Amino acid sequence: MKFTETNLKGGFVIELEERRDERGFFARAFCQDEFAAHGLKTEFVQCNLSHNIKRGTLRGLHFQLKPHEEVKFVRCVRGGILDVMIDLRPDSPTKLKYFAAELTGENNKALYIPEGFAHGYMALQDDSLVYYQVSERYTPGAERTVRYDDPDININWPDIKPLIVSAKDQAAPFYRDIKF
Repeated sequence: MKFTETNLKGGFVIELEERRDERGFFARAFCQDEFAAHGLKTEFVQCNLSHNIKRGTLRGLHFQLKPHEEVKFVRCVRGGILDVMIDLRPDSPTKLKYFAAELTGENNKALYIPEGFAHGYMALQDDSLVYYQVSERYTPGAERTVRYDDPDININWPDIKPLIVSAKDQAAPFYRDIKF
């Protein structure tokens, strides 16, 4: 696997190292030793699948409060998404900065999103399927959502119409109004 740190310390784009032959390819999608060698968490307690029927579906921006902060390891296995992570760490020099990457079933890229970050994505294609692992169990009382169009973060989302957002995500507060 190839690990490339993003402009947000601790966030990585992870690419497969494919070994191809006439059958197709083989690649490790996760390796505990390689993750540990880069100082990344290696234990995940839950794996999730998210099916996005329509292009323009937006999910997020979600995170959990301490002590339930979670690492996410996200890969799009069919279709395509614009995946976004936002640094919410209080003392970080990149607080409220974001990193976005296009993850597709063709490019096989993944994002490693560290603790203290919010996460969300938009489906760029119909019938997109996202697989992700998380390091902590979902804890409803610790869950928070940042509004996807928060002007203090100013994410450059693709202009896809119609935009499909859950009522919960539409009602999310701006970062400055979140109770920590």
